[in-house]
Amino acid sequence: MAEGPWHQEHRVALDVAIAVAFGLLDTGLTLVHATWWPDRPGPLAWVILGVQALACGSLAIRRIAPLTVIGVLGAFTLAVTLLISPVGALTPAHDGNSWAPLSTVLAAYGPLFYQRNRKAALVALAAFTVVIMRPWDPSVTTMTIGLLRTAVGPLLALYFDARRRMVCALVERAERAEREQHLLAERARAEERARLAGEMHDVVTHRVSLMVLQAGALRVTAKDEATRQAAEDLRATGCQALEELRDVVGILRAASDGDHTPSVGGFDDLVAESVAVGIPTELIQEGDPALASPVMGRVAYRVLREALTNVRKHAPGARVTVRVEYAETRLRLTVHNTPPTGRPSSALAGSGSGLGITHLRQRVELVQGRLRAGPSPDGGFGVEATLPAYVPTAESTV
Repeated sequence: MAEGPWHQEHRVALDVAIAVAFGLLDTGLTLVHATWWPDRPGPLAWVILGVQALACGSLAIRRIAPLTVIGVLGAFTLAVTLLISPVGALTPAHDGNSWAPLSTVLAAYGPLFYQRNRKAALVALAAFTVVIMRPWDPSVTTMTIGLLRTAVGPLLALYFDARRRMVCALVERAERAEREQHLLAERARAEERARLAGEMHDVVTHRVSLMVLQAGALRVTAKDEATRQAAEDLRATGCQALEELRDVVGILRAASDGDHTPSVGGFDDLVAESVAVGIPTELIQEGDPALASPVMGRVAYRVLREALTNVRKHAPGARVTVRVEYAETRLRLTVHNTPPTGRPSSALAGSGSGLGITHLRQRVELVQGRLRAGPSPDGGFGVEATLPAYVPTAESTV
């Protein structure tokens, strides 16, 4: 199964990289006199430049604390403004420049996109805009640039938020349509199964009944005891076949009661059973089991059950490690056993059909998963199943 996009799997690293990039960009713009940098910088200017880099670094938490980022950059901009006027501790090379870092553009994007409280976000953005525009020192250029810096981000946030909501609605609609289609297919299969059961009952029962009647007649009319005994055996077998046929047809006609195979909650029981019969088995689970749907859990349970059964049959004395990894998009089950320390029992190893792994692979591929099984480099054996965390089924609608 393919994993999610890189930027979704590594959001923290991406935010840190963005914060560093904007810090370097704002430092460069300041040093080329694009903001508040004086012609003759003193120790105070260099200290403020370092504080600016730290303030820009707050962009790393823009997803989890957007209002904090607004507060940090707003406070820095206000402090620089006050140091320039009325304190007069700094004298910018160009008075008409905006004294706010360029990072304010990205900071203004966060409140409306990541903050649930829209009222608090709007109040924070309004105060932020006032600090950036400096209306107490009116200048068309400064106020225009400040307004653009604090307006572009919120407008983009509103657009992407609306787009995200629309995509979520479309995805939900598609999943609902898929579930409905699955239900229709299940209903059609049930109806076809009932029809085939009826036809099989009518045709086969008729023929077998004729065989039973003819065998009964032969038992009565036969002259020798051997023929009568053979006819009786044939009649009894036919009656038994009719009873078994009735049971099978009843199963086919009855509605399915669902799959009662345990889900991921049954892993502990399987491991305990394996330990109880003398096979050291360790279970390691990573992530939240609730991320796996019941259907995927049952498939994984069957894989684990078959793998542990094969260890008991073919690898006596081996140690088994079971690792289960739960993620938002997939469930990965790995079963590895060390080389056996004893000889397997021929009777036990020869039991079964020998198609367990093949049937499991078909079941796993049916739910769009992948199953790999084979010898491992250490001389043992490994089984690895990678399953999607969720596949729409009829159960999903309950």
